[in-house]
Amino acid sequence: MRQQILSCALCLLTNLTFGGDPRYPVTEIPDALKKEVNVIVRENQRTFRILAKDKATYHVHKVITILNEQGKSFATEVVPYDKHSRVRDFKGSVYDQAGELIKRLKASEIYDQSAYDGMTLYSDNRLKAANLSQGNYPYTVEFEYDVDLKYLFQDGFVLLSQEKVSVQQASYAVEYPTSLKPRFKTLNIEQVPAVSKTGDGNESTTWQFKNILPVREEPYGPSDRDFYPQILAAPSEFQFDNYAGSMSSWDAFGKWIASLNQGRDQIPESTRSKIKSLTEDLKTTEEKTKAVYQFLQNKTRYVGIQLGIGGFQPFEASVVDETGYGDCKALSNYMVSMLKAIGIKSYYALIYAGPNAPDLHPDFVCSQFNHAVVAVPNGADTLWLECTNQTNPFGYAGRFTGERQALLITENGAKIANTPTYSASDNLQACSAEVVVDASGNARAKVRTSYHGLQYENSNLDAIVNDQYDGQKKWVLENTQIPSFDLASFKVTSVKDKLPAAFVDLDLKLNRFANVSGKRIFLTPNLMNRNNFIPEALEKRKTNVVKKIAYTDVDTIRYTLPEQIYPEFVPADVKIKSRFGEYEASFKVENGSLVYTRKIKMNKGEFPAESYQELIDFYRGVSKADNIKMVFMTRT
Repeated sequence: MRQQILSCALCLLTNLTFGGDPRYPVTEIPDALKKEVNVIVRENQRTFRILAKDKATYHVHKVITILNEQGKSFATEVVPYDKHSRVRDFKGSVYDQAGELIKRLKASEIYDQSAYDGMTLYSDNRLKAANLSQGNYPYTVEFEYDVDLKYLFQDGFVLLSQEKVSVQQASYAVEYPTSLKPRFKTLNIEQVPAVSKTGDGNESTTWQFKNILPVREEPYGPSDRDFYPQILAAPSEFQFDNYAGSMSSWDAFGKWIASLNQGRDQIPESTRSKIKSLTEDLKTTEEKTKAVYQFLQNKTRYVGIQLGIGGFQPFEASVVDETGYGDCKALSNYMVSMLKAIGIKSYYALIYAGPNAPDLHPDFVCSQFNHAVVAVPNGADTLWLECTNQTNPFGYAGRFTGERQALLITENGAKIANTPTYSASDNLQACSAEVVVDASGNARAKVRTSYHGLQYENSNLDAIVNDQYDGQKKWVLENTQIPSFDLASFKVTSVKDKLPAAFVDLDLKLNRFANVSGKRIFLTPNLMNRNNFIPEALEKRKTNVVKKIAYTDVDTIRYTLPEQIYPEFVPADVKIKSRFGEYEASFKVENGSLVYTRKIKMNKGEFPAESYQELIDFYRGVSKADNIKMVFMTRT
């Protein structure tokens, strides 16, 4: 009897706790939003309130239905904060397929920890995180919280951030005093916001979204930040940790950055004397800058540091000089300080670094940057210095900071400048080989491949040139594109300059390189640069085709053939031309040898969506030509 009473009491308690009408049943999702997705965002409401130049708050309410394992990451909510911000009223719930409440998030289930990224040594960044993932699909998670900010810098809203996600309902509202009206820029969004007055006399700008279908990334499409729908937002006037600033123009923003660096360029007299001694016999700005850059590389190392004013202000040059380490801001400021000491003008520069960086939006002033470098005017040229890498070739921007725009912080404000670009001829990969083939199809090959410009970074080669024997051997074994070979010996060397080059010399044994069938020998002339990639076919391309890197590959392979064989089939020379590039291959048999030459030149640029089929056809033609076989007969 007591057990029955206890059971009834527990059922009653459960009903009181979890009961009520279902809130988010999956049946209420339109069928169109469930098609070919992992996640449906049921609600995504974000309200950002500007209270003063140095004070703001935002409220987030998110409800997300997760259909399968691929959408599991959406069950975790991570909210970053630091000493300039505070997270409060963090709540969460999870519901089953019918919309019935499964559980509410407990305070003990909210993790509060350092936002350590594995690279940053010092940081005051922290995060609160909660995981509501379940084992049975589908289910729905709900998160709600507020963040108080002691600064007003910038904010924005991302409607979609990845493929296979749809949105049932979303809103983004910014409330503000009219004297602090922010600026907005929309990317891939057509909706017009509603502007209205709030009850307290402020103004509100609000976007509303409903039933947004998923987007699909397309091969060779725009960068993620330029492809997905989002709203950029930034203030005109702001104050951050007692540093007042303006984003009314790039000059105004540059002056704010300069104010953070002011007075932080003093270096010890001993260092000043040392770099003067290093450069006193050198004639040109470039020679002197290179000497100081190498001094920096030998003396310092990169350590991520996110302290102070939101990670925007560098450590003093004297601190870097004493400790020998710093982050990108501190090391760049140190380099500018040392160059100043020998009378060379240079600029601290902000940039968005990374191999797939989004384009800068020059018409929208805000912090679109994640890195700092140094630019040194050098006549008609500019020397660009990556100060965080101890082995980077002098003046080489590469894929990390090359071919994009940066913001130079000058004495009068700021200006946008272009970093180095690399042409197809700069990005050259040249392979020459001598291959001796015997009658059984085995071969011995001596190969030299040089990698220039951006191809210096192929498969992390720029790091491998500084590695030890074992690391280099592993790279050679993994990146020599021959089906079967034995590595007799190898050597990796490099030339570090503004246009660097690496050289890989190989001595290879090629067992069964050619296929022997009766009296015939089948040989694929393209030794180790065969293209087998053909872009995915699309029924209807929507985005432009973006090719970000131009390059040239040149192969010259000379085969010494057995005396007793002669050619039965020699392919005709191949030439393919399109707006994307040019390809040519030739096959010449003479005096017991075959000389195979191949050249492909690829163009960079943005091409119309309708040209995508032409790109597919080009790669298909290249693949066919690269894999063509020659047939030889054995004399009887």
